[in-house]
Formats: sequence, structure tokens, C-alpha cells
Amino acid sequence: MANVRIEGVAKQYAGRKILSGLSLELNDGECFTLLGPSGCGKTVLLRLIAGFETPDSGSIAIGGEVVANAATGHMLPPDKRGLGVVFQDYAVWPHMNVFDNISYPLKLAGTAAKSLRERTLRAVDLVGLSGLDARLPSQLSGGQQQRVALARALVSEPRLLLLDEPLNNLDANLREEMRFEIKALQRQLGITILYVTHDQEIALAIADRIAVMDANGALRQIGVPEALYEKPADDFVFRFLGIASFLPVRRDGEALYIGGSSAKWVGQAPDIPDARLAAGFRPSDVMLARGGEGLPGIVRRASFLGAQVDYLIDIAGTLIRAALPSHECLARNLLFVEGDHCLARIASVQWFAGDILAAEKV
Repeated sequence: MANVRIEGVAKQYAGRKILSGLSLELNDGECFTLLGPSGCGKTVLLRLIAGFETPDSGSIAIGGEVVANAATGHMLPPDKRGLGVVFQDYAVWPHMNVFDNISYPLKLAGTAAKSLRERTLRAVDLVGLSGLDARLPSQLSGGQQQRVALARALVSEPRLLLLDEPLNNLDANLREEMRFEIKALQRQLGITILYVTHDQEIALAIADRIAVMDANGALRQIGVPEALYEKPADDFVFRFLGIASFLPVRRDGEALYIGGSSAKWVGQAPDIPDARLAAGFRPSDVMLARGGEGLPGIVRRASFLGAQVDYLIDIAGTLIRAALPSHECLARNLLFVEGDHCLARIASVQWFAGDILAAEKV
């Protein structure tokens, strides 16, 4: 059993608070993703769980066993915590072949030769490196080296696997391939994974649950990916889970207007009574037309990206993004160029209270 319980954990360096009173619980057998901007304390929390750092206050338990307690001074060494760790820089030894790299933890543990070989080859096969166990890292691709690091973390059969931005150094295609393989491995092995990243696509693709951290190290929302994406707790979470556009909307009596202009809001009505609001939406939520009903806009940029066309549109002085499938643009005469006038309708809106765009400029 490898549930993780973090209670009131704090950590600071040189007087700067990184984490303050953070509490979090990971369920046994789930893939839990910690998502947040660079420098928010994600890696610090991972290192505290691993035992590479000591908390200033609070406690950490893995599988019901307390591994760190600042109040009592108890600190279980990393090698006694039953976990595997993979960092973004691979950290494979260049002078060792694949087999020796992967088997190294077992050698340190004094595992018998027969068992060491069986477990190592099983790990090699598990990550799809069969037949490559005699190769040196220099003879492997970046993705294969990352598989070596993953197999080395798994060979000891850990109860908890900690992954710190492990796909950052891979190209886009390999990142996509590896993220699905990590999820498949987690389901196959049934182990608990804590995945630390700032990449929302990876988080949404592999996580059973996600915790979003802000720049101050505070947890803004925890939940399943679909819930966070469709019902964000605030505009920070909404922005962090994908490209976001916002239109300022003001209420004047029964009417709604865009920002300080006379352009009327067209579309889904807000369920928030505030006089100043922000309509949040994704580029894929924007439907464009040349005529009919909609918010009048001017195309400021048009970018053909293959499968889709990305537009930057000025609506009453606010720039928003729109993304339309290329085939739809061709079929419906929606290939706009810079300077064209258009009409925009927003299919799905997340409403936020207050003038959050004005707050950004302060």
C-alpha cells in the first residue's frame, strides 16, 4: 500500500518561504500530478517526499509509515522509503551499458546474481528495451535513455514512483509517446505515481487527479482532470490548464456590454450578479462567421497551422484567440486574413467575478 499523506509541511531557503503549511493526500495506486509554474515548489515537495530534503515543519507518511516528522526530528533515509525517482536529466551513467545502469540499485542492495538478472531483464522488457541491454547510452536515442532511467527506478519494485519533469528534454513526438506509456505502466503495475510538471497537456493526459499550485506554493484546486478543466476554481486554474482568453463584461441594468464600449455582449448569460465580470473561454470555443449574429471583431493575425487555423481577434479593444479546423475554414469560407472583419460567438463560457484583466495590468 502506497498512499501518501502530507500534513502541514513547510520549507524555506535563506528566509524565503517555498512551502507553507501544505497538506495533501495521494491515494494508493493512483497517478497524481502536481501542476504549477516553475519555481512554485513542486520539485521541493517531491524532494521532501523522497527524503532528499528535511521539512521545517509538518510530517510525511507513505503507506501509513511516517517517513519525516519535523516535530520529533524523525527522518527515514531515502533508500528506506521504498520509492523510485526519475529526473528530467535522465542521469544514466555513460560508462555503463543498459543492463548495468538498470541493475545498479539491485547491486547496491546486494541482490543475488540470478534474481538480479531476472529482475533487470524484466524491467528492460517492461519499458520496451528488449535486445538493447548491451548498448551504451551514447548508442541510444533520448527517448531510449529516458526508458533506461524509468526502468532503473522500477527495477527495485517501489511502492511509490516520483517523476520530476521526466519528459522535458524529449522532442514533441517522443513526449507524447512516453506520457501514454507511463500511464500504461502505472495501470499495469498498480503503483502510486507522483508526477511533477508545468505542462498541462501531460498532466491532463496521464493524471487520475491533479493538484494545481500557484507561484506562491499554495494549492488552488485538486480534482480529476475533467472537473478542473470544465469547472476551474478561479481564473488562475483556468489560465494554467490551457490557452485562455478573457473578455471584460460590464452590467448596466439588464444589459451587458464588452468592457467600456457600446458593443453588446452576445451569448451565454452570466450567473454572477456582479457589475464587472470576465468571460473566459478557450480558442476552440470561439465560432467565427462573416455574417449573422455575434460579437464584431477585426482579425489582427491569421496563422495556418496545418490541421487548424489560429486567429488573433480584436473585440472592442481586447485581443482573443480563436482556433478553427482548417477543413471547416475551407468549406465555410472562413479563411480570414489580417484586417478582415468577422463576427464571433462563444460556445462555452466560464464566468469570473471582477475585472481580472484590469488587475493583471496593475
